[in-house]
Amino acid sequence: MQNICNMPGRIISEAEGYEILKDAGINVPKFGFAKSEDEAVRAAGYTGYPIVIKISSPDISHKSDVGGVVTGIPDQESLIREYNSLLSRVSEKMPDAQVTGVLIAEQVSPGTELFAGGTIDPSFGRVLSFGTGGTLVELWKDISFRLFPLTPEKISGMIDETRASSVIGGFRGAPPLDREALLDMLGKLGDLFEKRDDIVSFDINPLILTESGVVAVDARFIIDDDVPEPKVEMPEKFCTSEAFLSPKSIAVAGASATPGKIGYFVFQNLLEFEGRLYPVNPKRSEILGVKAYDSVSELPEVPDWLVICVPAKAVPAVLEDAGKSGVRFAVIISAGFRESGEEGRLLEEEILNIARKYDLCFAGPNCLGIMIPGLRLNATFGPKLPQPGPVAFLSQSGAIISAITDSGLVADTGVSAVISLGNQADLKFIDYMRAMERDPQTKAVVLYIEELKNGRKFVESVKKIIKRLPVVAIKAGRSKKGKIAARSHTGSLAGSWEIYHEAFRESGIIPAMSLTEAFETGGLLASEGWPKGNRAVVVSSAGGFAVLSADYAEDYGICLIDLDDDMKEELDSFMPSGWSMKNPIDMIGDAGVERYAKTLDMLIRYQDRWDIAYVAAAPVTSIDPVRLAKETVVFSRQTDKMVVGCLIGGEGMAPGVKVLNDNHIPNFSELESAFRATGLALRAAEEIMSFENAGETK
Repeated sequence: MQNICNMPGRIISEAEGYEILKDAGINVPKFGFAKSEDEAVRAAGYTGYPIVIKISSPDISHKSDVGGVVTGIPDQESLIREYNSLLSRVSEKMPDAQVTGVLIAEQVSPGTELFAGGTIDPSFGRVLSFGTGGTLVELWKDISFRLFPLTPEKISGMIDETRASSVIGGFRGAPPLDREALLDMLGKLGDLFEKRDDIVSFDINPLILTESGVVAVDARFIIDDDVPEPKVEMPEKFCTSEAFLSPKSIAVAGASATPGKIGYFVFQNLLEFEGRLYPVNPKRSEILGVKAYDSVSELPEVPDWLVICVPAKAVPAVLEDAGKSGVRFAVIISAGFRESGEEGRLLEEEILNIARKYDLCFAGPNCLGIMIPGLRLNATFGPKLPQPGPVAFLSQSGAIISAITDSGLVADTGVSAVISLGNQADLKFIDYMRAMERDPQTKAVVLYIEELKNGRKFVESVKKIIKRLPVVAIKAGRSKKGKIAARSHTGSLAGSWEIYHEAFRESGIIPAMSLTEAFETGGLLASEGWPKGNRAVVVSSAGGFAVLSADYAEDYGICLIDLDDDMKEELDSFMPSGWSMKNPIDMIGDAGVERYAKTLDMLIRYQDRWDIAYVAAAPVTSIDPVRLAKETVVFSRQTDKMVVGCLIGGEGMAPGVKVLNDNHIPNFSELESAFRATGLALRAAEEIMSFENAGETK
């Protein structure tokens, strides 16, 4: 939960908050406000006894921690005594706190304590939250989030995600609580937050829900007339050059013949590029055996790409020359912009204005660069170009790109493009994703995210491309220390991980907890596409794999089908005595490739009965891993259903794994990883279907 006292603006009194809620048609207790004993007594005459009194102070966030709340006051005599005692306690514990008065409110009948709140996220704008309330809300963290704009379906789903939903529905024979009243209140809170631009944040804890209604008992609002909500709309920005992903010519401004300089490493890496290459350096006539030019304007042609490696202060002049020459796309590797302070921020604004003047798009600045392995194009100062493949990787961290390409993490799937975003001054995640959508080589995208620019626009844009182009994302900055690190990296301000997670869910993006998981899942979707359902079958010669498969399937929401009699009869015709006679299909440990092949042939004939097939094997002498991999490739080509390889082992299975990789069939070295990846894909596919259906309903 966000600490609203750390936000800009002023905390209004609880009495003012109650007035805001009343005006919005939200049920609150009878209340009054007192600055003296006499006023307290008069207020209690209106509310009736028993009553609650609460200190009112913009400096006190948790009233109960300083003894600033007294409940169950039965009469006037007790009220006067507790009123003075409360003021004395608060003055002793927080002598510098500004006390504006005391709230007098009727004692609300007991019920289930819930929480509702709203905040403005720096990336996604207004967000509504709901969950279990009370004094332990920050400990339990049973909170769900929804991005604006809200719908009744979103609000209902938000309730269902929390553990509190079981209590609301009637837990262990208890009568159900008034869910309709809760839905109505949350809807009104959403409307209020959307219409009142001056509300920066609000926090209602608790909401008391009973069988016959709901009441907002404790309300805190932050108001700030001077803080505008982040803009949601922005002009469509896309690199319109047809040569964006298929350049025929590249120039490098700042190319160098001196080892150790960025311009040297970038130009050296580009020597393998299959197109025309032009170094730009007014101090050299040639660089690494290639004729050099004094400026971009002196090149014999307008290059499709311009890679800029000059010092930051020289970038505006280079970009101006490029824009006048007709260059449409640049990669600005140079650092020293927004991430370096105020002077750098102004310099970044300058180059952005130059780019807009000439309708020029650029990546970066402060980025590693771009790789397109299929073109042997390595416009980075990274050490290694990965193998071509169907997964694109977009990352805000250049170091992570270098690490994964050097470690071989992407070797199994290969990549279609690797793009370092840097500061995202111009082109942002969604711009590159639109380009990937148009790229026939890209079948899935993996994102490493520290910060999204205009997150709500990102969500809406992803919804339009996600069915054609699956997206897996890993969000950095989940921990408190991670958020601090992200703020100092590429000038980013990492937002709330929970809110990002909700944005991923709403847009159909699959959240990954590690880079390995991200690329395994991305490779699965690039090869097999979205799963068409959750009906699964497991084929294995290892009894242990069969048992584990049943456990993992249950863990990740995958349904292992029951084999019909005709399927069993056909399998029984060639299986040895003792085979499992059920799914997972345990073919016994002596099974060779021929038994696998016959089983897979049977599944092809009955492919209307399953959606996902796992082919699992261990390195045993009866199995030739290369032959088994080839049978799996044939099997995959005969169906449009999802086929998942699980050739599990080390060197013994490596030749078979290579065959699967070469044919872009996903293989998992851990059985649980295979089920986790398909389970994540299933949940995302269901979400995509739900918002498609919602669109049809509208």
